[in-house]
Amino acid sequence: MPPNSRLISLSVLNEVDQDKKTLDHILDAMFTRIGNLPQREKNLTFTIVYGVLRHRKRLDWILDHFSRTGLNKLDPEVLNILRIGLFQVVYLTRIPASAAVNTAVDLAKTLKKPWLAKFVNAVLRAAVREYAELSPPDRGNDPVSALSIEKSMPQWLISRWIPRFGISQTLLLCDIINTVPPLTLRANTLKTTRSALLEAGSIHARRMESTAYSPDGVRMDHSEDPVALMDGFREGFFQVQDEAAQLVTLLLDPRPGETVMDACAGMGGKTGHIAQQMKNTGKILALDISPDKLEKIHPEMDRLGISIVETRVHDLSRPVDTDRIGKYDRVLLDAPCSGLGVLRRNPDIKWRSLLERIEHCQIRQVDFLNHVSQYVKPSGVLVYAVCSMEPEENEVVVAAFLRNHSEFTVEKSPDGLPPQIFSLMNAEGHLRTFPHLHAMDGFFAVRFRRST
Repeated sequence: MPPNSRLISLSVLNEVDQDKKTLDHILDAMFTRIGNLPQREKNLTFTIVYGVLRHRKRLDWILDHFSRTGLNKLDPEVLNILRIGLFQVVYLTRIPASAAVNTAVDLAKTLKKPWLAKFVNAVLRAAVREYAELSPPDRGNDPVSALSIEKSMPQWLISRWIPRFGISQTLLLCDIINTVPPLTLRANTLKTTRSALLEAGSIHARRMESTAYSPDGVRMDHSEDPVALMDGFREGFFQVQDEAAQLVTLLLDPRPGETVMDACAGMGGKTGHIAQQMKNTGKILALDISPDKLEKIHPEMDRLGISIVETRVHDLSRPVDTDRIGKYDRVLLDAPCSGLGVLRRNPDIKWRSLLERIEHCQIRQVDFLNHVSQYVKPSGVLVYAVCSMEPEENEVVVAAFLRNHSEFTVEKSPDGLPPQIFSLMNAEGHLRTFPHLHAMDGFFAVRFRRST
């Protein structure tokens, strides 16, 4: 079969099952290998891949009612073919059920097993006829199992959230996680304003609005146009960045002329925002363990008109080397984490993240905090942030760090913040955002001040 959205989706989903790479990485590599693909096919690929991953648990529950072979006995590739077909039947109303079934059968034929096409055809046609008549799980008897199936979430995660948030809030959280998030941009105030960005972006989206908390953010419906082709992208008028991530830099409050370390810089989203807040004066050192990510920072900074960023490959688990790296007025540690606060954007994570991974992340987070704290000057600032709502990666890490570092205290009412952000902070000085409450990713951040 020539490359098409369903065949590409199958390849991507198979790779997600087999690989530890992120979904974004897999999709980027896949489209690079394929080359020119009509935008319509690319858009449908995104819809199918993200849709299957968002709703996988419920799709499997339905399929289990109509497959005579237990799903655990099916080849993973066959199961993904069934998921792709059923997702279109249940969730994509513009695609006729017959087309969804027939294209799934075509996918099955590519595996060159004569019996397989008949099996896929039989299961999906039975599902088309009868899936709407299935009785939903009973929330009263077993709310964890019921919500897990109904909202397509891992049971272990639902069992954590219900005691913490309650059933009604857990339902809202799951519902928002399973929606397509808006595209959020941050105006690059070195070159433009939010008002100008709102006006320029109106040709790409039906709806655009200012973010409620970040003074430079713009939220918009997803455009049919790729971001790189939107007005103002080449000129560096904006970066794509969720509002919660923007708040982290505002908490750091970098000032013009200061020295700042971005300790896990990645590809430079927060690095660009830090430089913007510093009005492109001073010095920023962007560290990351990945040379590939750091290589992308320099062209991104050039696009944004930023000249104060240096990069260095560095493993934060290694011993501290202040002689070589120096000390800084402000240090940001956007630490590696479970990513459970960004499930809406990365639905593959919920089928990969386990409790053991959270515990592993916590150990690394405390270790990284211990190390980067030594790069902070006396009276300097250290911000710890994660895109996770889980206590082990939030207040537990803060408490563990403070037990061993009496020279640091949490700034409970930090200066330099826009007033509206204080409503997102608790009495302990913890900044928290939740997708279902604040229309942004789930983040946790705290600002420490060093005394000596």
